[in-house]
This record gives sequence, C-alpha cells and structure tokens, in this order.
Amino acid sequence: MLYRVIGVMSGSSLDGLDIAFVELHANSGKWDFDIIKAETVPYSGEWVEKLRNAIHLDTKNYLLLHSEYGHYIGRQVKDFIERHNLSYKVALVSSHGHTTFHIPPYMTAQLGDGSAIAAETGLPVISDLRALDLAYGGQGAPIVPVGEKLLLSDYQFLLNIGGIANISVSHPTEYIAYDVCPANRVLNMIVAKKGLTFDDGGSIASTGHVNTGILQDLNRQGYYGKAYPKSLANDFGTDTIFPLLERGQLTDEDALCTYTEHIAVQVSAEVEKHIHRLDLPNARMLVTGGGAFNRFLVERLRYYLEPMRVEVDIPDPVLVNFKEALIMALLGVLRWRDEPTTLSSVTGASRDSIGGAVWSGV
Repeated sequence: MLYRVIGVMSGSSLDGLDIAFVELHANSGKWDFDIIKAETVPYSGEWVEKLRNAIHLDTKNYLLLHSEYGHYIGRQVKDFIERHNLSYKVALVSSHGHTTFHIPPYMTAQLGDGSAIAAETGLPVISDLRALDLAYGGQGAPIVPVGEKLLLSDYQFLLNIGGIANISVSHPTEYIAYDVCPANRVLNMIVAKKGLTFDDGGSIASTGHVNTGILQDLNRQGYYGKAYPKSLANDFGTDTIFPLLERGQLTDEDALCTYTEHIAVQVSAEVEKHIHRLDLPNARMLVTGGGAFNRFLVERLRYYLEPMRVEVDIPDPVLVNFKEALIMALLGVLRWRDEPTTLSSVTGASRDSIGGAVWSGV
C-alpha cells in the first residue's frame, strides 16, 4: 500500500521548520520510502525568539503561542504544497511540533496546535505524538526508533546529532534508544558569540585545543551515569552545560574543540557498552542530523570508533537533513493504521502505544 504524506519537524537547534513530502510503501510488514520533496523553512529572528522564550511565558500567553505557531506551521505546509504542485496528492500531515517542556514521566509539551494546522491546510493532521507514551510511564523519547527500525534496518547503530545527540541500538533480541548528550544547541551557543549561527564543518573547533579539566567536568555530569531509558530536556544544555563552559573562561575556539571532544567521547562510550554487551563485531553506524555535516566532529567520532571496528556512514544530504521529518510522516501513517508509534523497550513505558491526536481537517 502506498501513502503520500507530509512530515513536519522543528528541532531544538531552531534552524527552521523541516517539511518533507514522502511516499511510504507498506508491503507485508516491510516498509520502503522515497523523499520526493523536502526543504527547511528558516525561522525569522522573531520566531526564533518566540520559540526560544516560550518556556518563560505564563499559561495564557503560552497557549496563545501554541495556537499561533500551529497556524504558522499550517501556512508553511500549505505554501509548500502549492510551490511543489502537490495539491490533491497529500493524504495526511504529521507534525511533531517544537518541544518546549519535557519532564518525563509527568509531561511533555510541543508547540504547534494540530487543529490549527488542519484548519489552515484542510488536510487530516496527526500531532501530539509523545504524550501517550508518558501516560504509560515512559520517557516519550527518543521518538524516532520505530521509524528507524522499519525504514533503516541495515544499521546496528543510528546516531542523530541535532540539538541533542541521541543513539539507537538495533539488535535481533532488542531495540533500545536514548539521548546521549546535548550537541548542536551548545555548539551553536558558543559560536553565536562570534555572530555566527553555526561552525561550518567544525572549522573553528578544529583550530582550538581541548581543555582537559573542563572536559573532565563535562564527563562527570550525573546524567551520563544514569541507566537507559533516559532522555534530556533542552535546558540541560542551555542551563547546565553551557554555563560550565563559560565558567572555564576558554577561548571560543577551545570551547568548541572541548565540547566537540565531549560529544565524541560520550557517543563512543555508549557504543562501547553495547558492542561488548551484544557482541556486535563490524557494526555500522548511520549518522544524521546537522552534526553529520560537522567534519571535525565526524573525524573525532571515527577516531574513537575505528578501534571498535564500527564503520561510520554519512548518507546523502537529503536523508541527513530530513530523516526526522521522514519518520514523523511514518509515525502519522502508523497512527492512522492504529499501529504502535512508540516502543516500550526504548522509552521504559509499561507497553507499546499508538500515540497521536487526529484532526480531520474537514
């Protein structure tokens, strides 16, 4: 069966709204995909500030922003459909929204009212994809492993380096995933002091030096000693990690270099645990998200992973950029089909669940 769907994703790095029109083919429980059209709609400075400061709003203004942002997403999706001549070709829109609060197992909140998206597009919309998993006692994150398991089963490790780096581990006897550490959000905060939005290719970080004292302090953070399932809120990076780097009074170059090393160390430490535990020789790791374009970070990952015989694969740029939007589209289809969208082995919930609110759009 063929599904033509739009997936929408906004990540914690605040670089823009990812929109992907995909074709998903279901055949006897196996899935294939084609990303037909995809683009990132950059946020204006005004929207960056609105989303960044949403956690400081009172209840009334937060809910007003939830509605406003839903209408914004809906208009962007409608424009995307018109620009690419997709009218009458899209069966469904599945929107992750933009995470503001994530406090498992009590609550999670993503801005972007699904009813507003449906009203703007006139299409069925799936939203609020994480909430039911939390209601069953789970972390509600990571949310992509179901999609990875169904669409990208050739890899034993799947690493996404966005605002937060998260890892999935695929093994015949289990499938687990969790957040590893803050990533691009912290790197971007450092380089913003130079008036830049990101460190292109990690070129600035590559000129710095690792401060071993600060690196040790970073690696001693309590989160890293916790057992999975576990997940991170954005404020761990912005309110704990970034101030720790600031207190070190490092040059921007050394701060970028040190934090890049921290990401590589934490990822490789998690891989090493599973390599030994699950006996995964000659494993393959797929790296996606904006961090896959950070050549210096990828170089440091390969430095640590090569002795473990883990091959690091960077796919084509479309999949790097739009893997999460692709998977949001699949989650919407799974919700439509009443099939599980979250895995309890990943989130720690009491059961797998079929999450997502459905808005008819008519």
